[in-house]
Amino acid sequence: MSGNHAFHEASPSLFGFAPAEDDVVEAPAAAHPSRAGRAPSYMADHRARLRERFLQGGAAAMPDYELLELVLFRAVPRQDMKPLARRLLDRFGDFNRVLSAEPARLLQVEGVGQAVVTELKIVEAAAQRLARSRVINRPVLTSWDALVDYCHTAMAHAAIEQVRVLYLDRKNVLVADEEQARGTVDHVPVYPREIVRRALELNASALILVHNHPSGDPTPSPADIAMTAQIVAAAGTMGIVVHDHLIIGKSRDLSFRSQGLL
Repeated sequence: MSGNHAFHEASPSLFGFAPAEDDVVEAPAAAHPSRAGRAPSYMADHRARLRERFLQGGAAAMPDYELLELVLFRAVPRQDMKPLARRLLDRFGDFNRVLSAEPARLLQVEGVGQAVVTELKIVEAAAQRLARSRVINRPVLTSWDALVDYCHTAMAHAAIEQVRVLYLDRKNVLVADEEQARGTVDHVPVYPREIVRRALELNASALILVHNHPSGDPTPSPADIAMTAQIVAAAGTMGIVVHDHLIIGKSRDLSFRSQGLL
């Protein structure tokens, strides 16, 4: 919803399957004590050390490339993952952005195949589901920080703009979290009538608008402010309250209500 807007009113391996063939790059025959598919001992030792460090110190004890290696181990069992981890970080910037990158963009990176994409997307989905479990079916006003954390996890690192609508019942309990629209890097179409229609279907009494700014700056644009006013007006005609509009940036978020814009 930032930038120039045109608004319209109107892995398999995780579950025990074998990695995809295009993700498995065998070491030269000389590196194998046999052709039984075992990794060289130095590689197995490296993986064991990383896993032990993770178990002992958690993610905080590991830089992004090592944490990414741990994820990639499951996708490609017989290859050194450090070069691929570094290529992914060079392309996307950090661990979170690697996880949230679109599959088509991930596949453009040398060494990435469907098994790697699957593992990354499983981890991303797990993170989002965990964050969502802390807010769904709970009163929003007493779990506001968890709600913002969830929105940040789900949207902060997306490469395109998304609009989510959080629907609340009469006790301000979150009953539905739905993606309303996707757009481009600086534009997303928003349909106030669709938002209100869905609120009525869910018997929601209130809602919270959320969208991200891929640029990283959550400052609202004039179009953001104008569209929020349109949604507030449309919802108000049906007795539905808009509690807030959150803009999610890379490192900080903005609340329309706290800024006096709502």
